Amino acid sequence: MTGKTDRRTRIKLHIRKRVSGTAQSPRLTVFRSNTQIYAQLIDDIKGVTLASASSLGLAEKVSKTEQASKVGSLISKAAQEAGITTAVFDRNGYLYHGRVKQLAEAARAGGLKF
Repeated sequence: MTGKTDRRTRIKLHIRKRVSGTAQSPRLTVFRSNTQIYAQLIDDIKGVTLASASSLGLAEKVSKTEQASKVGSLISKAAQEAGITTAVFDRNGYLYHGRVKQLAEAARAGGLKF
């Protein structure tokens, strides 16, 4: 690991020291690959994933930022079905910009508070 990967790992560990999810307010974590984006609501106390959403199941071909906003709305719907209204946002070492920001704003617009 060099350069960008090391930097992201350091930032990720720095964030995870301070951010932890509970059953009432789980951790909303984001993972973005080159082509897809994933979001999970995690209860760190029990170590279980309460809800998840990804861009893998999206049928139509759209841009990556549009994929991120659709995943944000999907994760907020999944959270509402699980009875979750608030969450703690974990950007997972990524900058709060572009796809990560789009996902977060779409989740907020869907009714998830963080």
